[in-house]
Amino acid sequence: MSESTTSLASLLAALSEAAIARGLSDSAWARQAGLSKESLSRLRRRSDCDFSTLARLADAVGCRWALAPAASAAVDGHLPMDCPHELEQSLLALCASGDTTRVRWQALGPPFFMAGLAMLLAGSGASPRRPCIALAEQLHPGISEPGAFQLWLDRSPLEPLRFLNLLELARASLR
Repeated sequence: MSESTTSLASLLAALSEAAIARGLSDSAWARQAGLSKESLSRLRRRSDCDFSTLARLADAVGCRWALAPAASAAVDGHLPMDCPHELEQSLLALCASGDTTRVRWQALGPPFFMAGLAMLLAGSGASPRRPCIALAEQLHPGISEPGAFQLWLDRSPLEPLRFLNLLELARASLR
């Protein structure tokens, strides 16, 4: 499967998940986006799509586009090579919000990296443990196994203690 087909399929899957989370059937979602249910169905089998169509589908489920620099991904694609300030701030905002919506987490980084971050939150005591572990397993099945999480700790460009301290400050500023 080509990269563009895979990207479109994964984007549509994420948007579909957001529609389901809002209680929308395909018919209702398509209607809110100004499409027919048949058009949505055909779109899932295509390898390309107009940006305006994707934007309407995203708007209908309350999603917005976010760009992440692809250059920061490691060669294997599992972890970013570094954690620039902009990425760290986006991660802090997401974690401080308490949002455990998989679609929003997937938008910020590779699944293994984001799953490890969810596990870090689960073990911190500052976030609800079960929802964080469930999110982590949705993002990367097996991350809750000690060996997998230890691999994340060993290789992640994110400094766990520093990040958790910054998160505590971010949460305090929201109160």
